[in-house]
Amino acid sequence: MAKKFHALVCCRAGMGSSMMLKIKCDQVIKEENLPIETEHGNLDSLIGFNGDLVITMSDLTDELNADSRVPSAVGITNIVDKNEIKEKLTSWCAEHAE
Repeated sequence: MAKKFHALVCCRAGMGSSMMLKIKCDQVIKEENLPIETEHGNLDSLIGFNGDLVITMSDLTDELNADSRVPSAVGITNIVDKNEIKEKLTSWCAEHAE
């Protein structure tokens, strides 16, 4: 069985936009049978986070990739574009497959 990755879907405040992104990510993950499980939060959720991936808006990606608490970050430009989400999550999974 393939490794199951743990992802935090977040934005700065953890309100509407990141919840919408989580819903879209979960749809793509289910449709594409990707080995990712998600949780929702805000940047404060990085405290104690020991997962594999942070999925966020593209404007936060550079900041998060520079954060030692973040193992890997994927930035999404259009949070309702399932094709973009599919492309980026599929690519990330391929890069991190064992």
